[in-house]
Amino acid sequence: MPVILPVEGKLPRFGNNTFIAPNATIVGQVETGDDCSFWFNTVVRGDVNFIKMGNKVNVQDGACIHCTYQKYGTTIGNNVSIGHNAIVHGCTLQDNVLIGMGAIVMDNALVQSNTIIAAGAVVLENTICEAGSIYAGVPAKKVKDISPEKIAGEINRIANNYVRYADWFRESPESGVDSR
Repeated sequence: MPVILPVEGKLPRFGNNTFIAPNATIVGQVETGDDCSFWFNTVVRGDVNFIKMGNKVNVQDGACIHCTYQKYGTTIGNNVSIGHNAIVHGCTLQDNVLIGMGAIVMDNALVQSNTIIAAGAVVLENTICEAGSIYAGVPAKKVKDISPEKIAGEINRIANNYVRYADWFRESPESGVDSR
């Protein structure tokens, strides 16, 4: 069973059609929209500040979302994919964002809509990632603009696929998976 715990009286709240893998950990002041998914070994800690997510957010295997005590909550828009082993910490991700595998987004960073943060990139504190761009490297820098085809072919495709993948687990009664 997933670990879902209150912290100082604040219990996570989930939207409709949420998938939570059996070994995911979600604690404290976490609020999600509909069609979200939390995959294997994810950790979402709303213990020291809030974490607010829109609709169709997927937090992939091993990813960690946290915030900063008395400074920065974490806000995640709609249609956002957070790749395997990524870290999202005390920042804002607007709508239609893809955070690549192993990427790190630090405190008070802003990733504007229709943006991709490449695998392994590190978005430093207070960085603003422009809408419609791809950022890569350490520290992350803009490498190019995103075409509308790339938004549909990558950002939207991945978010939609994760809604489908979650359904596969819900359809199997023997999976033992909590799908709130």
